[in-house]
Order: sequence, then C-alpha cells, then structure tokens
Amino acid sequence: MTQNFDAIIVGGGHNGLTCAAYLARAGRKVLVLEQRHVLGGAAVSEEIFPGFTYSVCSYVVSLLRPEVIRELELAKYGLKIHPLDSVFAPMENGDGLVSYADENKARKEFSRFSPRDAEMLTRFHEVMYKMAFAVKPIIGYVPPNISKPSLRDLGTLKEFGQHLQGLGKDTFHELSKIMVMSVDDFLAEYFETDIIRAAHGLSGIIGTMLGVRSPGTAYVLLHHYMGELDGAFTAWGAQQGGTGEISNAIADSARSHGAEIRVSAPVAQVIVKNGSAVGVALENGDEFYADTIVSGCDPRVTFRKLVDEKDLPADLVHAIDKFKYRGSSGKVNLALDALPNFPSMKDKSLLGGAMEICPSVDFLERAYDDAVFGGFSERPYMDIYIPTVHDPTMAPPGKHVMSIFVQYASYNMPGRGTRDEQRQAFGDAVINTLSEYVPNLKDIILHKQVLTPWDLEQEFCLTEGNIFLGELTLDQLFFFRPAPGWAAYKTPIRNYYQCGSGAHPGGGITAGPGRLAALEILRDGN
Repeated sequence: MTQNFDAIIVGGGHNGLTCAAYLARAGRKVLVLEQRHVLGGAAVSEEIFPGFTYSVCSYVVSLLRPEVIRELELAKYGLKIHPLDSVFAPMENGDGLVSYADENKARKEFSRFSPRDAEMLTRFHEVMYKMAFAVKPIIGYVPPNISKPSLRDLGTLKEFGQHLQGLGKDTFHELSKIMVMSVDDFLAEYFETDIIRAAHGLSGIIGTMLGVRSPGTAYVLLHHYMGELDGAFTAWGAQQGGTGEISNAIADSARSHGAEIRVSAPVAQVIVKNGSAVGVALENGDEFYADTIVSGCDPRVTFRKLVDEKDLPADLVHAIDKFKYRGSSGKVNLALDALPNFPSMKDKSLLGGAMEICPSVDFLERAYDDAVFGGFSERPYMDIYIPTVHDPTMAPPGKHVMSIFVQYASYNMPGRGTRDEQRQAFGDAVINTLSEYVPNLKDIILHKQVLTPWDLEQEFCLTEGNIFLGELTLDQLFFFRPAPGWAAYKTPIRNYYQCGSGAHPGGGITAGPGRLAALEILRDGN
C-alpha cells in the first residue's frame, strides 16, 4: 500500500489528534494511525464491564489549553466539562477537611482547624496566581535552543526575560524558591495544619516518583495551578462521558477538515531515506508515505523504537537513554452497586467532587518510602472521583463508577511475584486502605480494573507507565524536554517531528504539544 499524504501522525492520543486537527485545518492531507482499537491514548473512555464506562487512565481536566478549545471549536464537537467544586479529605480521627472552590467557604472550613490558616489562604492563592501567571507564557513558547540560539531563539529569550523583569521583587523571589523547594516545605510557609498541607501537597507529587518532602516537588504544584476551566483559573472539571470524549471531540474536529483516522493500526517503524522521514511501515506490512511524519509517542518510542540509532546523533541517543520516566502511579476503576459511604462526610453532595485519601503529610511520605523499597504503597494516596454522580449515562440506573488514581506504584515490584501477583497485591492494598474510610466498599464492588505502571506500558505504550510521558522535573522541562537542542518539536531526521507530552509543555490533558508542533510544521512549510 503506497497511498500518499501530506502528514502522517503516529499515535491517536489527544496530542496526536490535536496536531492532526491543526494540520488538516491548514489544508494538509492528514492520516492518523492509532495502535489500539479506540482513540485517545491515555485520555480514553471504554466500556470495560458491560454497561459501565470508565475513564480508564486520565479522568479529570484543567490544563486543556483554552486556545485549543476555541480554535478547534471543541464545544461544537461534544466538549462538555462539569466543574469539580470541592475536594474532601477524610482523616484518621473521623473528621475530614473540605476544600471548596469558593474561597469564602474554604476559609470558613479552614478556620475549624486554624484561624491563621484561614487567613493565610487568601495570601497563598494570591502568591500562586502571580507565580502561575509569571510562568504561564512559557506554555505558549516554542522552546529555544540555548546552546546554538537562532535569531528567533534570542527573541524568545529576550521576550521572556523582559516578562520576568516585570514581575516585581516579591513574585520573582517566590518563583525562585518554588523551583527548588519541596512542596511540603513551601506549603509550611503558609499553613500550619497538617491535613491542609497534605491536601494541597498532592499536586506536587502527582506523576512523579518523589515524595512531598523531596526537593523540586513545589514546581509540580505550580504546574497544576496553571490550568483554567471556562475562564476560571486553577479550576478542575470532568468531561461528560469520560475523558475519551475530549479525544473524540478533537478527532471529530480533525475529521471535519478532512483528516483520516485509523485505529488498530500499530506502526512498526518510520521509513527513513537519505536522512529524511518519508513514510511509515505498519506491523502488518502496510506502508504509507507522506512529506511529514509526526510521532505522538513518548521520547523513548519516538527516538529509540520507531527509528534506527544510526540516523541520530550520539549525544541525542545518550540524552534520550537518560530521560527519566519512573512511572509512579496506577489506576483502579470500580463498578459499584451503590454509592460509597464515607462516615466522616457530613454533606453527601461532596460525593460529586474529588475525594482524597491523604490524612497526613507523614502518610504521604510513608507511601513514597513503601514504593521506593517495596514496589508499591501498602497504604497509598488516592485521588477519587465518581463521574456518575453528574453523568448517570456512564453506568446502569442506580449503579456507579468510581475512578481511583493511586500513588505510589513502581514499574518494577521486586519480591512481589509475577506481574499478575503484583497486580493483585496492589489492587488489594488499594481496596483495603480505602475500606478504612468507606466501610461499605467491599460490599458494593461489582467489578474492578487494576492497572499497574507495567500494565500502562503494555496497553497504552507509556514507557515505564509514566502518565506524563516523562517526569516533570526541572531537568526535563522547557528547553530540556526531551533533550537540549531538540525541544522545538523537530528531530535530527528531516521531516520527522514529535508532538507528544514528552515534548514541551509536558504532560496532562493540555493539547499544548500537539498544537505547538503543528504550528512549527506549518511554519517550516511542511
């Protein structure tokens, strides 16, 4: 098969689909090839148990770029996000903290624990907003090559330098600290109450094999503050029908401009001739040719699986081999016969928000230690959401779906037996720990799906199960992502580009890498 296209996208994750949509919108003839039977990559909805639809991997959204929503007209194609207005964190003493999106309600709740913390909440939000706005422009920049800067790169650096100069001394000082501090040390400068620090500290460890007391985690907290939802800064929500419907909306936008999208079409390799990418070969032997090839996969797959090492410079190969993944999280999805009962939850409407198992800072740090030395946390941190409270279409009448993001779980679990035994033990640890806070849980479980980092790699092609396609540490951000000199979506192979979350601005359902990569391809005239 030798059908020709202007561009071929390898991978039908949300970034690959975004890149395809922008290229098709610009008049390019585009083909997307997805290895699985369903689109979305890790942003996917699937009926795993009859009648029950799971957001199998990613499950909430905030970082989706507003310009992508607007430019691809995603609301027209089914984007409908329900805001999450509360976060409930049960405690081991039978009490529980509620963090409300409404700051007045949040301050009243915080005052139960500490009047000082209630007063500091406004100050904390002001500081975080200022710092988020300070670094937010980076999301829209194409990373410059700082070792051999072009005139355009120098212009980018000058523009960003001028932006930083205008921040003011206090904001710049806080920004400098947050880049290197642990999330708990940073939060301790604002809050004295342990449960408040624990509940806020979660955003500093998500997707990283680092603990709340590890240096550098404060920046990960800031990364999650840079999202917005319908104009509300730092707001979070959930897509109706699951996160797969976000991917489907992007796909439908791409199709409306003529893009062709195929599933169950795993790519074996990118065809390279005379230093240029000219096509792809599928595992079944089919070949497709195009002027431009774009990988939406992670850096290891993009550079070390799809192309031959001889076509890459040695320093890039070395950098990609050192790129850190260290998958740290797993997922447990439950089909439930009824709603869970949290005895410490006085207002049952909170079941429509997020629920966090993070009773103390020490609990979170021990969970990290468990995973480092034992493969997974015996009593893990969990981020829980029940989408059927807002969207009953995801389960039969009277039934529910529970999404549980779990940390920590290592890719390797030494001493835990076979992969099947590891999965079973990990799932048991999750259910047993959550049952301490939800006594009726085991009685209402109809079905469970357990995914370890190894499962995420096998099923979703996420190297070592990393949900961000590479850790979001300072040494792997901006012009270091995925390697110095190769952060601007190009590769050393002519007409071969990268558009996945392993490129800037990183992981989460942002669509940022897909959009910026497409704009670079168009700028290059491809």
